[in-house]
Amino acid sequence: MIFQNEKLVVRPLRIKDQHLLFKWLSNPKVLKFYEGRDNPFDIEMVEKKFYNRNDETTRAIFEFAGTAIGYIQFYPLTQEDTKVYGYSLTQTIFGIDQFIGETLYWNKGIGQLLVKSIVNFLFLHKEAELVVLDPQTQNERAIKCYERCGFEKVKLLPKRELHEGEYRDCWLMECKPKE
Repeated sequence: MIFQNEKLVVRPLRIKDQHLLFKWLSNPKVLKFYEGRDNPFDIEMVEKKFYNRNDETTRAIFEFAGTAIGYIQFYPLTQEDTKVYGYSLTQTIFGIDQFIGETLYWNKGIGQLLVKSIVNFLFLHKEAELVVLDPQTQNERAIKCYERCGFEKVKLLPKRELHEGEYRDCWLMECKPKE
């Protein structure tokens, strides 16, 4: 287990979680916000994107009240991202990405609990000085969630992410530790 907060448990991704990722990433409702509806995953794509990667990303499944409902990853920013975002290489900055794959759990406050919990975890246990994410500008529900969790929009990233056949603008959002 990576951490637990109330009914929320974040645990490392396991090989047997492939079926969950496949299920979630072949659902058009999820793909509308993560990867694109024109990019449904098969098992081979799941293996390539989430397993056997040689990087510093921690990949995890999160459970709520004992049910696996989504995916989260966190990672120290790469030199490339640090430059694109305009940060100093001397800062300890983590990026996060996440989605709730079980759509019945959408709009229940679980996303806020997850994001607040991971941010606190990164500040306390990974000595992060800043946590960032870059949602697409039209993903208003996610942006509102992140703002409720203490993130602020700091920079527009034009044509940052290929989604459903076009490059979409994203917001760079950051969260600083409370002083």
